[in-house]
Amino acid sequence: MNEIIKRIEEAQLKANVDEFSVGDTVKVYAKIKEGNRERIQVFEGTVLKKQNGSIRETFTVRKNSNGVGVEKTWPLHSPSVERVEVVRKGKVRRAKLNYLRNRVGKSAKVKELVK
Repeated sequence: MNEIIKRIEEAQLKANVDEFSVGDTVKVYAKIKEGNRERIQVFEGTVLKKQNGSIRETFTVRKNSNGVGVEKTWPLHSPSVERVEVVRKGKVRRAKLNYLRNRVGKSAKVKELVK
């Protein structure tokens, strides 16, 4: 039974997954369905965490909208996520940036990785 599930999951994986990591500022192009129409909405923010692996991999993005923190979590291989575009790379030393939730202003920023 386990082998059958593995084969089904492998068929669902996206071929070209965009490379990004925790701390990066990204634009997530998500498909939104309104009635019988479908459009693409862009959500730009900082990646707080990436979880799991394989088909179940998810990532959480946080942004401030009118002074209110908004977080969204997407499955990486979901058909509703069209693409993830990296705006800038972040320099972080942690796997999960949960501490950013309590911060406002300059202290909520992530340093940019300069190569």
